Amino acid sequence: MAQNLNPIPPDRFLWEERLPGGCHWSGVIRRGNALRLTDLSGRANVSALFYNAEEKLERYNMADTLKAQHTAYLTRGHALYSDMGHVLCSIVADTAGWHDTVCGVTSAELIRAKYGETSYQTHRNAMYRNGRDGLLIELGKWGLGKRDLVPNVNFFSKVVADEDGCLHFDVAHGRPGACVDLRFEMNVLVVLSAAPHPLDPRPDYAPGDVMLTAWHAGVPGPDDVCRNHCPENQRGFYQTEILFC
Repeated sequence: MAQNLNPIPPDRFLWEERLPGGCHWSGVIRRGNALRLTDLSGRANVSALFYNAEEKLERYNMADTLKAQHTAYLTRGHALYSDMGHVLCSIVADTAGWHDTVCGVTSAELIRAKYGETSYQTHRNAMYRNGRDGLLIELGKWGLGKRDLVPNVNFFSKVVADEDGCLHFDVAHGRPGACVDLRFEMNVLVVLSAAPHPLDPRPDYAPGDVMLTAWHAGVPGPDDVCRNHCPENQRGFYQTEILFC
């Protein structure tokens, strides 16, 4: 469920950076810190991957995340699980209300077929970037590569299925200023691409900019909304916390 977000206390603020539409970013967010993603134009899509920064073979697992919480999309109260049953991060606040988990990222071939051919030589920073290459560029900075690409989250994008099982992108879902707050329960390598969603039907290549804002949020208490979302999350948080005893 969407909600209003509290302002970040100045004494807990860490850093802020603008991620231009189509571009990519990566960095380590430590346990107890949080990252706010803000859709600045209403056209943002943030394809995200998460890895245990201390053992990168452990990474976000889409299937376990969804089946543990009996959901097909993510919003406030949900935890993002690794393939070892630990909680990498959790969604503590969300004004968007729905984040796609199943559609993957754009490829160079898809972008070329939808929007036309561009290159850095001809268009410089206005070139049309795709999500897969953006994620691979960032993964390469950390010694990772193609084999480390796994199903990702697409923040700010809503995709629904019709009665025949066909997936449809909800163009009306995005709005300027929508935010999602991720609190990190481990030391996590975060890899982001702001390229368009693969099912976005709009004919123009105009992915929205995203503001990244980090702050110290602290660790969750016993009454935490994500911990108590379901019994599976209570077990997941316990399994994660004993790693840091």
